[in-house]
Amino acid sequence: MPIDITMPRLSDTMEQGTIIKWNVKEGDEVAAGDAVADIETDKATMEMQVFDDGRIARILVGEGETVEIGTLIAVMAEENEDVETIASSAATAPAAATTSPAEHAVDVPSEPPVRVSPPGDGRIRTSPVARRLAEEHGIDLGTLQGSGPSGRIVKNDVLRAVEARRETAAAVPPSAQPAVPAPISRDVGRAVEATPVALTGPAPVEAPPQLEPGLVPLSNMRQTIARRLVESKTSIPHYQVTVTFDMDRLMDLRGTLNDQLADQGVKLSVNDFLVRACALAIHQHPEFNASWGGDHLEIHGDVNVGIAIALPRERGGGLVVATIRDADRKSLRAISRESKHLSQKARDRGLTVEEMADATFTISNLGMFGVEHFTAIINPPNSAILAVGAALRKPVVRGGELAVGYEMSATLSLDHRIIDGATAARYLGTLKQLIENPATLLV
Repeated sequence: MPIDITMPRLSDTMEQGTIIKWNVKEGDEVAAGDAVADIETDKATMEMQVFDDGRIARILVGEGETVEIGTLIAVMAEENEDVETIASSAATAPAAATTSPAEHAVDVPSEPPVRVSPPGDGRIRTSPVARRLAEEHGIDLGTLQGSGPSGRIVKNDVLRAVEARRETAAAVPPSAQPAVPAPISRDVGRAVEATPVALTGPAPVEAPPQLEPGLVPLSNMRQTIARRLVESKTSIPHYQVTVTFDMDRLMDLRGTLNDQLADQGVKLSVNDFLVRACALAIHQHPEFNASWGGDHLEIHGDVNVGIAIALPRERGGGLVVATIRDADRKSLRAISRESKHLSQKARDRGLTVEEMADATFTISNLGMFGVEHFTAIINPPNSAILAVGAALRKPVVRGGELAVGYEMSATLSLDHRIIDGATAARYLGTLKQLIENPATLLV
């Protein structure tokens, strides 16, 4: 019997998913546990696995397309089944549920599956997303060559056409542009020739080309980030408190440790020290490990520090928060190793829901971009987030004398329902003591 592969529910809040990439093609053999596609959910880009051995007979939903949970996206042929027969039946008739979701890939579709019209029917095969984009940008679908299954036009085909049109317009020489009409004399009501004006100064600077207007589709993840930020900013009474750290000792200790650990492939970052310092300081100020409960505060037992990770534009941009669990119990070396692993995975393949869950305190660090100071929006249900700038070498006062040293600015954004100003100041005092005496972070 053929095996239906439908869009799975990969997170508790997921309603639809976008196929970012198929890792297989029609005819490929697959084994149970193989990741056959990368799916973008409302929270992250995640791998979709199959749970049976077989061969991919038909791919029904192309890369870049968004479909509801339960939509049929591909069909597998079991061992000893004819792939062409399964592929043909998948393209011409609605697929019946042949297996339970627990036995195979995903949920049984609640709506008819995506249909692919057979060749020669005269219809333009296109996905709903591609059709909507084409209408927005005035693209004639009849001029496009689809890259989806059976020549189906998908979102990426339309986006490539939009980009090609922009490049063509930018390449038109000025001489080919429409002529500008001569100025009209207000006195006599007739056209007159413009009198050339001799330039006595330097040649005028050529203005940059006008930005191209247009609509940029947002990924599911980007839309979810937007909703959560609005929810956080409108439902949590934010306020900020800023402090400056003397970073001389920490920078010296970091350099010494990195020299000693270089042959082991260890390179500690400033953020690794911050994660451990924030986690240890929480033990003295449990309100920073709490969530608002309406008529009570929930103090969490585990200290899980979230680190904000910016995603590249090719993965939709935005940011995710990866969780360093039990950060108060881990060494600097362990924190460094885990942070690098999560950051790389977030940018390359995407994090799992488990890797982004249960943070109790968050750090957002823009120091690597040269940013000196900024404020961040609280990551619910946390009570605080620390926004960290760069450790900069600048003129400072040390021991009553002017010197050159490292300083770093950090700003706490706080939920005023949970943490008042005095409590915030005491936490920053503890954090300052740990960072300016970094040897205490080693024990």
